[in-house]
Amino acid sequence: MNLSLLDQAIIVISLGGSLIVGLALARRGGRSLADYFVAGRQLSWWLAGTSIVATSFAADTPLAIARIVRTQGLAGNWYWWSGALAFVFCMFFFAPQWRRARLLTDAEFIELRYTGRPAAGLRAVQGLYRALLVNGITMGWVVLGMQKICTETFGWPRVTSMVILVGLALCYTALSGLWGVVLTDLLQFGLAMFGSIALMIAVLAAVGGPSGLVNALADLPAVPAQEGGASALASGEAMLSYLPVGGEGAAVATLVFFLTLQWWGGAEGGGFLVQRLFATRDERHAVFALLWFSIAHFALRCWPWIVVGLASVVVLPELVDPETAYPKMMLRFLPPGLLGLMVASLLAAFMSTISTHLNWGASYLVTDVWRRFFRPEATDRQGVIAGRLFAVAMAALAGIMAWSMDSIFGAWLYLAELGAGAVVISLLRWYWWRINAWAEISALIASLVMANTLRLLPALLGLDAALADSPAWYPIRFGAVLLIGTAVGLGVALRTRPTSPDALDAFYRRVRPGGAWGPVAERCADVERTRIGRSDVGAWLLGVAVVYAALFGLGDLLLDRPMRGVLVLGAGAIAAFWLSRVVRRLSWFTRLRTPESGP
Repeated sequence: MNLSLLDQAIIVISLGGSLIVGLALARRGGRSLADYFVAGRQLSWWLAGTSIVATSFAADTPLAIARIVRTQGLAGNWYWWSGALAFVFCMFFFAPQWRRARLLTDAEFIELRYTGRPAAGLRAVQGLYRALLVNGITMGWVVLGMQKICTETFGWPRVTSMVILVGLALCYTALSGLWGVVLTDLLQFGLAMFGSIALMIAVLAAVGGPSGLVNALADLPAVPAQEGGASALASGEAMLSYLPVGGEGAAVATLVFFLTLQWWGGAEGGGFLVQRLFATRDERHAVFALLWFSIAHFALRCWPWIVVGLASVVVLPELVDPETAYPKMMLRFLPPGLLGLMVASLLAAFMSTISTHLNWGASYLVTDVWRRFFRPEATDRQGVIAGRLFAVAMAALAGIMAWSMDSIFGAWLYLAELGAGAVVISLLRWYWWRINAWAEISALIASLVMANTLRLLPALLGLDAALADSPAWYPIRFGAVLLIGTAVGLGVALRTRPTSPDALDAFYRRVRPGGAWGPVAERCADVERTRIGRSDVGAWLLGVAVVYAALFGLGDLLLDRPMRGVLVLGAGAIAAFWLSRVVRRLSWFTRLRTPESGP
């Protein structure tokens, strides 16, 4: 074991605090399904937003980002930096509508939007798909990331690490529901950020500060491609560019793909993010929760990991597994006490994320499968008990998934490909009345079939099996799945009957969507129509500008480019000022709080 007694004591105290919170909130979380799964719809924007960013910050994240930096430089981060376009889009075009839907899960939305047996079948399939496949894969890479850290720091065998980690998170998740998850998120996010910043400061001090790091990278003649990397970088200096350099056509094409196609996959929201929007007090809190999340997610939390990843290229130039760079840097540069605090912070990040996914996955199984199809007469108390039992099952699934994986980044890519074919249809169902349940079913099936077929194709053709996991082929696979799934879904929508007028009218009255709802809007003329105009698009573009200015301005300050950093941050402040003026003209801001009529 590489930890002192002081380190171990700090870790035990941190874990004990999380367990106490879960026990303290067990009674509150068990009062009803709304309390257990959406915190009674009483979350403020800052609490909901912090919970979202804490959940997206798990122990796997710094490991995967260090890998990206080592193998592709800063420009490789556009794989997830492009997501700022999606989250800000969701903030203005979907968050108010999600909150007005007043649901427990996003799969429940299906029978609000559609009707009949196709809708019921799609809801069941979506509930199982998201709980077992999407959520299972996500929990798998989260556990895998923390397992790698535990193996490096504690010296535990792989299976021992996984059993202990899943058991810890399960202790308070099953007891307290979303209330316990959110409040521990707040504490754990603060601890995790403190630990990552402390490691960054220690590493920068060791390499001579920002200027020392930049000079050391510039002196490297070349950075060889590592296992899992797309290509070799031309030089160490190229790692510091936000955009691909050196005339690499494939890298430029990949960047264009990230900025034009990939980000649509997150534009609707979905998953635990939408669960937090359901839990907010009203539409304004839902929108501002996403704004705070976007800034914290892209600008605040990532730079400590990126800086450590860059420094690891200088300090640890050769690693068999580039995802172990981050824990190795921890062990090398942190003294006793601070090392324990760092491990505790990563455990906190892990527990914050895994507990959310246990609660979120159980919400699908209870609301969209068990209660909908098997026990519709079940009381809220019975539903909470079922939710706790399903959380235990989800924990076992997390361990199984983690055991079957070896690459965090590879799992990220695979999950994105799985859902790519259904992305456009999921967006259109909000803005075009003609989309029906059959369109979603066909697009989802096409997406699953195509994603797995393209992964198996190299082996079937007798090519190198490593191509199936190569990041270089990811844009081609994703694009093919997206185009084919969309074409299938649109074709089916136009050749099948639309959703019944009664169901469309009920959805329109409750959610008040914008877009192409002509015949429905005419039947519901008494409902205030939501119109998408220049102010909405302008708010989106200004919001994106604010997030990217904060991201790159802070990065410039940390990478010894202070003048440019100040100018970029100043431009972001101006964009934020204009954003505040534009937002005041949007319908969700001026509308009075929607009266609650649902659970």
